[in-house]
Amino acid sequence: QVQLVESGGGLVQAGDSLRLSCAASGNGFSTYAMAWFRQVPGKEREFVAGIGWSGDRTLHAEAVKGRFTISRDNGKRTVYLQMNSLKPEDTAVYFCAAGRVPLNISPVAYRYWGQGTQVTVSS
Repeated sequence: QVQLVESGGGLVQAGDSLRLSCAASGNGFSTYAMAWFRQVPGKEREFVAGIGWSGDRTLHAEAVKGRFTISRDNGKRTVYLQMNSLKPEDTAVYFCAAGRVPLNISPVAYRYWGQGTQVTVSS
């Protein structure tokens, strides 16, 4: 079983950077694929980036490709989302997810979720 806690969100200006962290506890972290999703009020949860259990495969949504980078450190049991060149449209609650699945863009594929961290980008 895995518990996830996100951190690193905040209020920034357009063009700034943030790094989100997702700390995991429990067993089996190194065997789980990890992903970041984001959600704004009135919309469905949106895939942002995912990474395979070994870290050898990543997938980034077109909206963030070239600006955001997902990574993981299995020794620290932590997954990261480095966000550069932030835009107002990146404003959302960002969620960390884990599951014994291949890289998957659907939120229903992931079993474990954190509570989210707010990212707000002003213009």
